[in-house]
Amino acid sequence: MAISIGDRAPDFTLVSQTGERFNLGDLLGQKSIVLYFYPKDNTPGCTKESCAFRDRYDVFQAAGAEVIGISADSAQSHQQFAGKYDLPFTLLSDPDNHVRNLFGVPKTMWVLPGRVTYVIDRNGVVKHIYDSMLDFQAHVDQALDTIKSLEAAPANTGDRVTA
Repeated sequence: MAISIGDRAPDFTLVSQTGERFNLGDLLGQKSIVLYFYPKDNTPGCTKESCAFRDRYDVFQAAGAEVIGISADSAQSHQQFAGKYDLPFTLLSDPDNHVRNLFGVPKTMWVLPGRVTYVIDRNGVVKHIYDSMLDFQAHVDQALDTIKSLEAAPANTGDRVTA
């Protein structure tokens, strides 16, 4: 069952590109979270999306949010990907797609893992979902707009957009 707007984000622990264990619950109460699921390191679309998040990372940080990417690639693959493109945020390895399945991220018609971005507020509530395989920049733009609206109006109920 897919996560919806207003649901509490499921807690999980995965390994990051540095080999450290990352637990989502450790950030709750401290920051909003932009959690983006992407198909694969070093592919054209995933590289564009990740670099778009990189290019706006300082703005996300200034707005009180942390960006986290998740794919099934290994921690070593993530480390090389992050190094090659100077990605300043955490990339998590979900090799068995357990967390992807927890969130209900669909596969595409091409049988690739889907590309979905979730914005989670400081309390762990999902406020925005954007699902599009093709519009890489919109993942960043919509996440940033949502983060800014959360900071301006904490009672925002959120929305889901599919392109």
